[in-house]
Amino acid sequence: MRRQAVILVCMVVFGVVGTCHGGSLKKGFYNNTCPNAEAIIKNATEKRVASDPTLPARFLRMHFHDFFTFRGCDASVLLNSTTNNTAEKDAIPNLTLAGFDVIDDIKAEVEKKCPNVVSCADVLALAARDAVSFKVSQTPLWEVLTGRRDSRVSRISEALANLPSPFSNFTTLVQNFANKGLNVQDLVVLS
Repeated sequence: MRRQAVILVCMVVFGVVGTCHGGSLKKGFYNNTCPNAEAIIKNATEKRVASDPTLPARFLRMHFHDFFTFRGCDASVLLNSTTNNTAEKDAIPNLTLAGFDVIDDIKAEVEKKCPNVVSCADVLALAARDAVSFKVSQTPLWEVLTGRRDSRVSRISEALANLPSPFSNFTTLVQNFANKGLNVQDLVVLS
């Protein structure tokens, strides 16, 4: 039953995430520029999940928060605040996100083999999938199309305006999810 729930949540989240901003996503986007990118990410992710079983939930939540903001699936949730700008990461709904350091480590492993090729957005999407799949299935639970582009913009206002608030009533949550192409069933599954 638990496995079915995990698969359902992933299908809901990542069925919608396939429509992320950032151009045309496709299978094997890095085949010519970094052929082992997905394997590097998978191996690095599985190694870390083996020693920290909290990572699948952390990565899945982080990826959802990155998706749900205005620009969507662009790794803007990974960007830090500057003296002139407060980033999404520092929005109240994101203060409990965890695993940023691990995503940074996985990205660093990819950079060793393929510098400046693989986007942080794709690293996050693939790591979320691989982390969730690791304990549940021998194969990935869903296909991740790649080719996302990283944002250079991250605004707290976009996170606050787009992420579902824990203080919202049901009607507001339904509308918030509908704005992202999600329905009431998706709301229930993701809550």
